[in-house]
Amino acid sequence: MKILVINGPNINMLGIREPEIYGNDTYDDLCRFIEAAFEEYNVSGEIFQSNHEGDIIDRIQQAYGDADGIVINAGAYTHTSIAIMDAMLAVGIPAVEVHLSDTDTREEFRKRSFISLAAERMIKGKGFEGYREAIAYLASNHGK
Repeated sequence: MKILVINGPNINMLGIREPEIYGNDTYDDLCRFIEAAFEEYNVSGEIFQSNHEGDIIDRIQQAYGDADGIVINAGAYTHTSIAIMDAMLAVGIPAVEVHLSDTDTREEFRKRSFISLAAERMIKGKGFEGYREAIAYLASNHGK
């Protein structure tokens, strides 16, 4: 099984960006955590990050026929991007949406997710652990 993890805008700024919300761990720490989860669940994986909506859409489209599952933290695009949602629906790859923080306890605009319309599950407010949970879900429910 191959899982593609997609991280959207500003996630590369972990450790710098709003540490009171996101903590002090860096994006490199997150990538190491995800790679360990790939090993733990015996899946191959790729991690992709972009601050650009079109690049995220292109990567989702490229995953068609290549990835068996997608874990996506679309960052702020979660709340604005119908185009990313459409790309996910187009490829039909099982997906889990992840958010480091609990978006329900934050600003009102963060409570709406277009990505959730294309994902089987949403995991929020569990920090890095949400990625492990998403990988475990895909491996156990869609593994080959």
